[in-house]
Amino acid sequence: MADFYQILGVSRDADADTLKRAYRKLARQYHPDVNKEPGAEDKFKEIGKAYEALADPETRARYDQFGEAGLGGAAGMPDMGDMGGFADLFETFFNGFGGQNPQGGRTQRRGPQQGDDLRYDLNVDFKDAIFGQQREITIPHLETCEVCRGTGAKPGTGPKTCSTCGGSGQVRRATRTPFGNFTQVAECPSCNGTGQIISDPCTSCGGNGVKQVRKKLRINIPAGVDTGTKLRVSGEGNVGLKGGPPGDLYVFIKVKNDSKLKRDGVTIYSEIAVSYLQAILGDTVKINTVDGDVNLKIPSGTQPNTTLSLENKGVPRLGNPVARGNHEVLVKVTLPTRITDSERELLEGLASQYSDKNINSSSGLFSKLFGKES
Repeated sequence: MADFYQILGVSRDADADTLKRAYRKLARQYHPDVNKEPGAEDKFKEIGKAYEALADPETRARYDQFGEAGLGGAAGMPDMGDMGGFADLFETFFNGFGGQNPQGGRTQRRGPQQGDDLRYDLNVDFKDAIFGQQREITIPHLETCEVCRGTGAKPGTGPKTCSTCGGSGQVRRATRTPFGNFTQVAECPSCNGTGQIISDPCTSCGGNGVKQVRKKLRINIPAGVDTGTKLRVSGEGNVGLKGGPPGDLYVFIKVKNDSKLKRDGVTIYSEIAVSYLQAILGDTVKINTVDGDVNLKIPSGTQPNTTLSLENKGVPRLGNPVARGNHEVLVKVTLPTRITDSERELLEGLASQYSDKNINSSSGLFSKLFGKES
């Protein structure tokens, strides 16, 4: 059997605060609503089982003495399979983040509950990500039922106090064991822990008090966003239950690629091909940038694979659109594969001006110009 202390990553003499910190960290990491990796849910349950046993001083003492055998059914420990008590703890620590809505089947809790956060994946064009834009999106989320105003009961009626638990939402069961008498506290099966019974549910929302609707929102995409940027829209998640605050909407950005321009952070990269004469003599050419076509000066004697910079023609820095990166242009020099007789005559005439021990032909000219054998 696995050691509960090893599962939580603490020593056997760890105090209550150390146990709680270790539990919170691991629960956040492996919660199945956050971690989608295979085995995360089993690990999550294992962490909950370990903490449930060690958090209570009496059960921890039995575990230290008898191991997991001291926590079996005879010892009066509740079944951890349904994660009931652990779910309460998780909601307390994380304020309901990652929880499911009532339509998803999670047990309802007493008192106000914060609404769930929502995620929306948004594809953005290359230039729109650089300069920003406003986009209208439609999201499905939970809102308070307008018919019953969130009570879940048919108009003209209302929830009634649960007769099973007397409105407490909990039932207690005493168990006699060889180690003594223990009282197990469990969620009331009649009202699912709410303390109330809706005998005549609202037909519009099915008694949940909330309905899923599609809502249009205008999202402001700031200049400089990139793939992986996360935008938070406060209060646009699912509505909170029993008067609790709503969750938030998180918009995850994915930027589309451009066929000619590449981006790395705030720097734009592109390539341009020039002739060998343009590289030798210099020239001014037009190139495509995120700001449109601009003139780029090719200095005379430009070597192949030289990088030229256009300052402040890159991507605005996120949160500071005045500061921009650069546009880096890689210059590719193209050599002709064949030349005319008149071109050869001109080149040989030029080569004769450089005639010396190493340069006495057009091939020597190319070697001097481009630093390689023709």
